[in-house]
Amino acid sequence: MKTIESIKEGKNYAAVSVGRMDEIIAHELPMGPDVTIQGKVFVGQAVGATGSELSFQTLVPGQDNGFLHTHKTHEELYIILKGEGLYQVDGEVFPVSEGTVIRVSPDGKRALKNNGSDNLTMLCIQYKANAFTEADSPMTDGVILPEELKW
Repeated sequence: MKTIESIKEGKNYAAVSVGRMDEIIAHELPMGPDVTIQGKVFVGQAVGATGSELSFQTLVPGQDNGFLHTHKTHEELYIILKGEGLYQVDGEVFPVSEGTVIRVSPDGKRALKNNGSDNLTMLCIQYKANAFTEADSPMTDGVILPEELKW
């Protein structure tokens, strides 16, 4: 079983590695006494994220994530990093592949299936719905500093 590796940590940051994208399949997520999801790893707690959770998951050819699900308050962004598959939300099914980004509101009934011939790897970012306002735009929230870069 693969584990998250700590790279570096400081007052304002934490850096970890889940390994190469083709190694995600080696992670195991325990969900209960008799349930383990192969190929899934949550990373938010490992980096101390306070506004979101994120996970990587790899599905082998023919595999789906096993169930439809919704959330109470969390919206999700699914980003397909590798492979191809089918995404189902609210009874609609459509193809997805590397570079596809899907946003699903908390009430959306969702599932993902790998219908390709190679592994499908995705990143899911989960955060509280309706938490951002116009004032949270990256164009107004970011501050460019006059300091030199130290490479």
